[in-house]
Amino acid sequence: MSALRNFIRNDSGGPAAEFALVLPIFIIFFIGIIDVGLYAWTINRAEKATQVGARHAVVTDMVASGLANYKFATDGGIPQGTTVPLSAFGGVSCTSAGCSCTASCSFPTTSNGAAFTGIVNRMGQMLNDIEPANVQIDYSWSGLGFAGDPNGPDVAPIVTVTLQNQTFTPLLFQLFGGTVTLPTLSYSLTSEDGEGTFAN
Repeated sequence: MSALRNFIRNDSGGPAAEFALVLPIFIIFFIGIIDVGLYAWTINRAEKATQVGARHAVVTDMVASGLANYKFATDGGIPQGTTVPLSAFGGVSCTSAGCSCTASCSFPTTSNGAAFTGIVNRMGQMLNDIEPANVQIDYSWSGLGFAGDPNGPDVAPIVTVTLQNQTFTPLLFQLFGGTVTLPTLSYSLTSEDGEGTFAN
């Protein structure tokens, strides 16, 4: 009977039981710290991908091929050598589905799919899970360029590359399911030559 009484009063396993209760909380906390770091790193990579995409977009062929090929002097009746006014070029928005006017357009809204794919592929080098549906490219009036430019597109628009609906899956969510949507990121640059297929 005394052996049973000694066994019941034995508390040498208390620390092990306490450790077993605290360990899952500690593991969740530790994985949460890692997730916060991975989330910040993913946002940083997404920002860099957006910047690289904008840089690629301004030095290579315009996705808005209708804008790139349109001659505002001969086709639009704007006097040669004058700045293309906002009323003639309000803006174009391009996605994987094609281009559309965001305001008034006097030119065709045709799209260069190869140029769009090139931008998405370049962005994918920074963040590998970018899909074409996550990218939008906007061309807006900057007041630069002139009608009848013989060396390329008549306008040098402000090019804005937007990365949207990108998701991140934390380690904890991989166990339980679910994702976190990253913030929408945009980066703008003024178009340079708007021709070519290579940018570094």
